[in-house]
Amino acid sequence: MQAGGLEDIPVARRSARPGSPANRWLLRLTVATGSLLLGLVVLLLWRPQPLQGLLAPQPIKGLNARTGPDGRLLGHFPYPELAPSDQVAVAPGLSLHRDAAVSLLAMQRDAASSGVELVVLSAFRSITLQNDLFFGVKSERNQSARERAMVSAPPGFSEHSTGYAVDLGDGRTPATNLSPAFDQTEAFAWLQAHAARYHFTLSFPRGNAQGVSYEPWHWRFEGSAEALQVFEPAQRLAR
Repeated sequence: MQAGGLEDIPVARRSARPGSPANRWLLRLTVATGSLLLGLVVLLLWRPQPLQGLLAPQPIKGLNARTGPDGRLLGHFPYPELAPSDQVAVAPGLSLHRDAAVSLLAMQRDAASSGVELVVLSAFRSITLQNDLFFGVKSERNQSARERAMVSAPPGFSEHSTGYAVDLGDGRTPATNLSPAFDQTEAFAWLQAHAARYHFTLSFPRGNAQGVSYEPWHWRFEGSAEALQVFEPAQRLAR
């Protein structure tokens, strides 16, 4: 058939004349469909994380909360669990990542030479233990998940599970253990002046960007490339 025959005319135009009601209805339907598809594409490209967060399953069974755009759950970043092969004892029943352990023990020795007794109160915690601490105490104290997260991370979101975080106390003033009053002790003053030399930094200072309660006793090790990578999201948020 010659060019310009019936085969060259789109099907829609064969069945309706230009300007007919059928053509106008088809045009409106095409525009509406195109607008809807464009809107969905813009939504996915512009704000993918919030949408994914709404669609993603709850990360922890029994906890009615989802992660935010930066991966945090109730203020806490997700962290891996330290492998047993990398654990080194730093006190009876307590261990840290081997890199953190070497620095901590050196820090304790040097503090002792200055008359300061740094006591390890808590170190590596398995995700299973963190689960018990989070949900068990939450139930005992009749706390909401958000209230509990102010003072304790959900399982899988605790710095302690990395083996790089440690809770420290002053051996001469045990009454201040795990209390904001720890910042009035000689041990805390020594840590503020010297901890950076051993690559330890305070995780949750006053007014921290994560919204976690002030914990002057909680310090994390950042003295290796691996540790820096683990805590990079938290560092970026604090800048």
